[in-house]
Amino acid sequence: MNIHKNFLLEKDFTEIEEKIMSAEMPWYFNEGVNNLQDENFQFTFTFLNEQGINCSKEMLNILNPILNKLKYKKINRIKANLLIKDNKIIEHGMHIDQPKGKTGIFYINTCNGYTKFKNGEKIKSEKNKYVEFDSILEHTGSSCTDEKRRIVINFNYEPN
Repeated sequence: MNIHKNFLLEKDFTEIEEKIMSAEMPWYFNEGVNNLQDENFQFTFTFLNEQGINCSKEMLNILNPILNKLKYKKINRIKANLLIKDNKIIEHGMHIDQPKGKTGIFYINTCNGYTKFKNGEKIKSEKNKYVEFDSILEHTGSSCTDEKRRIVINFNYEPN
């Protein structure tokens, strides 16, 4: 696992943060976090999936500072996740993102939410942090209780 604090230059991070946190960001309601039966919900925005680009090129281009730092052969999915503030921390269930390759999580804001791995390791949500790990590592995200929302951008890719 690789953890990179202050992953982007401040100006590059601020541009992404402002766009993702703005009222113009087109979030879509999802009836579940890991699946429809998990009794949780989140808002998501899919930039790219296995069918191709799922947004305008202008929207995808805001991620260029991140993409330029990744060593990938192929991007399989890029998806932003937004969880709203809750009255207690809720973990949403262990899962893997894809059967092979790398997963990267880019944290947009600092809050008391986290990413937890099956081995018990917790990664705090801190703005401008990037965590990269093998996609087969089971992990879960959580809600937060100290901010209005917790936002991450999830990258699934095949490395060089």
